[in-house]
Amino acid sequence: MLGRNQTGNSKLVKQLNRQEILRKLRENKRVSRADLAKLTELSRPCVSALVDEMMKEGLIHEVGVGESKGGRKPILLEYNFQAYGVVGAIFEGSTLYMAIADLSGDLLVDYNFRLQQPTNGDMAIRCLELGLQTLLSKSGFEKSRLLGVGLGLPGITQRRDGTVSYAPSTGWMGLPVKQEIEERLGLPVVIDNDVNLMTLGEFHKGVGNGVKNQVYMYVGTGIGAGIILDGQFYRGSREASGEIGYMMVGQAKKLNRGEYGVFEGNYSVPVIQEKARKVLPSLMEEPGVIKQLIRHTEDGHTEAGRLLNDIYRHWAYGIANMVSILDPDLLILSGEMIDIEERGVEKIQGMLTEWVPYVPQIKLAALGYKAGIIGAIHSVLEAFPVVNSNKIYLSGGYVNDNK
Repeated sequence: MLGRNQTGNSKLVKQLNRQEILRKLRENKRVSRADLAKLTELSRPCVSALVDEMMKEGLIHEVGVGESKGGRKPILLEYNFQAYGVVGAIFEGSTLYMAIADLSGDLLVDYNFRLQQPTNGDMAIRCLELGLQTLLSKSGFEKSRLLGVGLGLPGITQRRDGTVSYAPSTGWMGLPVKQEIEERLGLPVVIDNDVNLMTLGEFHKGVGNGVKNQVYMYVGTGIGAGIILDGQFYRGSREASGEIGYMMVGQAKKLNRGEYGVFEGNYSVPVIQEKARKVLPSLMEEPGVIKQLIRHTEDGHTEAGRLLNDIYRHWAYGIANMVSILDPDLLILSGEMIDIEERGVEKIQGMLTEWVPYVPQIKLAALGYKAGIIGAIHSVLEAFPVVNSNKIYLSGGYVNDNK
């Protein structure tokens, strides 16, 4: 008779075997049960039993017969990427971006909503609820077929604890954000820093694809970075790596807890807008402030040109700090930095050449707002790899009813 630990171990082994079968089906488009047994190194009876179970759940379906190798023609199997969906969501500046994707990570329908400013945590969660309802209505997807939500939040997030320890823009400071959002949405949630998810999006499907050592730098309401070293995302001991907004770049002042850091307190977008209004009284909300500074500089506006050069130089100071420590192969510029275009990239490269021994390749991010959504979706696909009898099994053993 199995003891409690043995029962738990057998369930875990079954989950891992299911996960391995699904992984091989994702990697190999159409294979037979016999091929799966070889690929997974599991016994044929084990593979057959688990395949039959997952066929009933809709995760796997039969798609015809293959060529005979001397006996009966094998029945080919395929992973059903449309069996379930995942939600990706990210707060970027004053906008919430959301999407539903299938199990291959392909976006099916998206949605965005502009938040009133200033915002707070409760308002942000209400917007998530509205966004989820809108996505389900637009897509026709049933909520019971959603595995979970990947959510990018501003500030220092603790994925393991489900808390946000430092978030000046929302007021979430050490609160159990993940738990509250799960209760409100009725779905499992994976939280992460917003820039971390943008980094993962570019790494999986953008200009960072295939680059093992890269740094992603974002300038928006705040300033942050995502770091990938040797193909692995680097988070630090307190999951606070990449918080470059706290670099001592620009004029320093005494900070109170909950305030933005020195770098972002001097050269984030809202602060740049304040500086630009002093030299350009006619500054508009759209297009972006950097685009307007570039246009006025090209038209011969001396003060606009002086401010623009000051911005480039101080952004380059932050880049030099990161490059000299991390030595990445690629640096990706995103957020408002996109608007400097290739001419601005060349200026920053020229400054770096004077300051650091090795200048990495510098590229502008390619995915726009979709980078964060794609990263959020991949965070769900990695965290919820196995579906069984309407239960979602997270990496690490947490179980949640999907009702």
